[in-house]
Amino acid sequence: MERSSEQGASPDEEDIDQEATEDEEVEVTPACNPSLRTISWRAQNPSMNISAPTLSGSLLHQDHRKLERKSDLPTPSCVMFESQAEGLERERDSPSVSPSSLMDTCGPSISSLSSSTLFSNHHHINFSSSSSSSLSPALCLTPPLPPSVELSAVLTDTKLTLDVYHGGAAALPLLWGTIPGKLVGLQYLRLGSEDKQALDAALDLLPYLTELCSLAIRGHCFYDSQGDPLPGLLTTLPASVSFLSHLVHLDLSFNQLSCVPPCLLSLSVLSSLLLCHNRLSALPPDLSQLSSLTYMSLLGNKLVSLPPSVGQLKALQTLDVSHNLLQHLPDEIGSLEKLIKLELSHNKLKHLPESMGSLFSLRELVIYSNDLRLIPLCLNQLPLLKIDVRDNPLGQPPTPPPLPPIPDQVETKVPELHLGFNQHSFCVSSAGCHVFLPGGAELLFPPGCLLTTRRLEWVEKRPQKKWVWLEEHDILLSRPLELRPHGITFLKPVEVCVPYHRTKTRDVVIRRFDGHSWSTLPTNLRRGSESHSCHPGGRPARLACCSVSQFSWFMAVSHPVKDSCFVTSAGALLVSSSDSSIKLHFPPDSTVQTRTITLQVLQVSVSEVQALCGDPQATVSPLLCLSQTPNINFLQPVKIQIPLPSGVTGHTVDMSSLHLLHGDPTAQTWTDITSQVSLYVTHLYAIFYITHFSWYWLWYTTQRCVSGVVRKVYQRLKQFKVQFLVLQRKTDPSQVLLQCVPANKVEGRVQSLSEQYDGPQPSDLCDLLEGEQFFAGFERGLDISTDRPDCVGGRLCFVFYSSLKNLKEVYICPAQGQKSPVRGQVSFYRGEVPSNLPEEVARKRKGHDCQWLATLPLRLPALNSDNSYIMEEMQYPPLNLGDPESGYLTEANLLSISLQIGRDWRAIGINLGLSYQELDRIQYKYKDNLGALVLDMLFLWARGQKNTGPGAVSRLVDAMIESGRRDLAEEIQDIVSIGRRKYSESLRRVGLEAESSSLGDEPTLCPDG
Repeated sequence: MERSSEQGASPDEEDIDQEATEDEEVEVTPACNPSLRTISWRAQNPSMNISAPTLSGSLLHQDHRKLERKSDLPTPSCVMFESQAEGLERERDSPSVSPSSLMDTCGPSISSLSSSTLFSNHHHINFSSSSSSSLSPALCLTPPLPPSVELSAVLTDTKLTLDVYHGGAAALPLLWGTIPGKLVGLQYLRLGSEDKQALDAALDLLPYLTELCSLAIRGHCFYDSQGDPLPGLLTTLPASVSFLSHLVHLDLSFNQLSCVPPCLLSLSVLSSLLLCHNRLSALPPDLSQLSSLTYMSLLGNKLVSLPPSVGQLKALQTLDVSHNLLQHLPDEIGSLEKLIKLELSHNKLKHLPESMGSLFSLRELVIYSNDLRLIPLCLNQLPLLKIDVRDNPLGQPPTPPPLPPIPDQVETKVPELHLGFNQHSFCVSSAGCHVFLPGGAELLFPPGCLLTTRRLEWVEKRPQKKWVWLEEHDILLSRPLELRPHGITFLKPVEVCVPYHRTKTRDVVIRRFDGHSWSTLPTNLRRGSESHSCHPGGRPARLACCSVSQFSWFMAVSHPVKDSCFVTSAGALLVSSSDSSIKLHFPPDSTVQTRTITLQVLQVSVSEVQALCGDPQATVSPLLCLSQTPNINFLQPVKIQIPLPSGVTGHTVDMSSLHLLHGDPTAQTWTDITSQVSLYVTHLYAIFYITHFSWYWLWYTTQRCVSGVVRKVYQRLKQFKVQFLVLQRKTDPSQVLLQCVPANKVEGRVQSLSEQYDGPQPSDLCDLLEGEQFFAGFERGLDISTDRPDCVGGRLCFVFYSSLKNLKEVYICPAQGQKSPVRGQVSFYRGEVPSNLPEEVARKRKGHDCQWLATLPLRLPALNSDNSYIMEEMQYPPLNLGDPESGYLTEANLLSISLQIGRDWRAIGINLGLSYQELDRIQYKYKDNLGALVLDMLFLWARGQKNTGPGAVSRLVDAMIESGRRDLAEEIQDIVSIGRRKYSESLRRVGLEAESSSLGDEPTLCPDG
């Protein structure tokens, strides 16, 4: 994906760079085009900031010489009048002229010249707004953009989008050097900051895009091979950005800014500033210069405090400083008269200033996950204010300061213990221990957790149903880990860390089973120790960690992101962290007792829904899962806001096609409640009121019987598309690998196993639920060699979990002591139906036909006298098709024929009578070797002709003719004719004559084929 921006340099840039070797800076001015602007190219010093554009008569002539060389046209008489050149000189030297006004002045002074004065009648060149395309008839954006990307895909009249292509920022200099006239009017520009060289080249051009209103330079636009987002590399902005006098929106999120670039303070009309997820530790004291600012987000930085000047941002309406290190707020924050939303979550605030009582416009205050023990009474003066105060120690006494360390105490390092796969017990003393288990799990025993040395044990369980508990939409991420003994109690919490695979947009938690019930533990996510990495290249594993005082069973589980809050009689507001447009408004007096509210949002693919329900116009909103404790109806209706289904707006919505569905998680049913609730829409959102929490889903469809359609679609969405693999080890065909793999991982899995295993192609797609049981049975002369605890009735038992390997290896043997080769098969069947499956779905999965999933062929070679398998392919007698009188086709003949067969091999195989299954097996076996594939197909057919009687050569000739390969048919006939002639000559040498009747079997070709 990465492409060098230097390779994408246009011819204009190359010419400029060649001439810039003599001077430190060269200015290029397309003097004959009023729409083009002056650009300064830096050749010797790339780090130099671009200064304000200047005009020079000599440089104008120099630019004309470059354009003449590049277009190979006669020299135009494009000469500026002396008085006009002098006027431009005066404007350049005038200190009061801004860069934008200078560029605006340049255009009219040049365009005022008529074509008759600028060009001779013999050498007229038109440099209109489309002149750049005439200089470069076929504008190529590759590199840095992919070959399939056209200019219209990234550039519209006023918007240029380059952050969807890796290194796409390098396209900006390319476009400016080729079609500057189309860029000077840009108002919206989006750049990615993952490529430093491309970004620096693009930053140099920003001062010339003086019409910019919105600029985004963001990181985290792309992901590396491990699935981690690529960080942005922006560390500062050039001072010349202050020339962007029309800029109102600036987004520099996910970069490496350690301070606010000073040039931003000169952007007087800037109203929206996003500096999320940078490295800011402080804000400038003169922040008040951004007097037009209405929205500022500083989320995810390292701010310890806010400057007093923040109170002078009189126009500010939204301030987000969450996920920082703030310990206090300045009193001046109470001067933000127009502030509507203040986001302070995930900081270290211990108190709020009393001046916040003056924020009469404030409607939403988010202060959860701080260290607040008291909410100031001044906030009670704001009756419309909604506050989220969860995860604060409200009402608790202050935490006592930590005890001073003992001077003589020396911190001792906890000893480490690395266990092997066969070491299932270990000893821990009072000194503590850091235990590393095979597979990436870690156990951290702090010093003093035990009084005496104890022997402990660990066992990794197979993910059977009795060891696994999954809620709706949960996915198992690890095998259950059992730690023993269960009855022991530690004096200090022990950290248990379970490895897991990365999941996007989902939470990861640890579930514990104590022998009687399951519970979800508070979980922290971190990387494992670099010295204990089971990943290639030493990459540490991802760990889900929890602290426990007793041992039991532990496993990692992912589920949709959960948001929760406490609701009191004063009401509350809950906003989804995965989709901020989803909000729950709890009015005052909606409850008497405090309730715990949980919100989960499940994003649904619209295209998948359309395919499942058969309605190409259907669209849906995210699925809401609402729950509460205690589970009783609210006293006042709760207002729910969700986004309208994709593609639907308040102006275009047909209310008769909009359906609100209520789901019952117990009965697994969906009911259309549109007519039973108060439902209305705005331009972007749907709003409804409810008193009972459950599942809610908004559909937009013209189909009837919506409830039945939604029920079926919901069940299908929970299923995974899988394929089955049956592979034999190449060195020992009796060792068979069976695996169930999600369809999107099959190709990579097959490639990783291809060196050691061989077998048929993967099965067709099947549907399985997370945690669903299935069986693999060996049939038609095959059997499992040994008894296994997971073998039920001759069938291997599996439980499908999408994030685990679902793999087993067994040894097989011929049934009833057969010595000859066995052509058997492996069939997969559904097992026990999950208990939470609806009755009508479970009923369809009963019976022999409905339990069958897939069947794959499996061949076991014959046994030698010493009970070893015959592995050599040369177990067949020499191949001779035909007879001595009519002529032979030997192995060498078939080899020469196979070398002339290409992509038409499948048609030839079908006409030879081979089955589709045999052809698929051959294709899968030699998918990267066409020559071996064709040869194996011909030999497979030829070996099957031994017992079919005479006429094999004629059948081969006919198959070639039917496949359109008359050339090969004629070659085969020539080969057997030569063989027949040699046979006749040998008879004459011994005094015998060949009878003409023996030639009757010769295949002949009719003129019409």
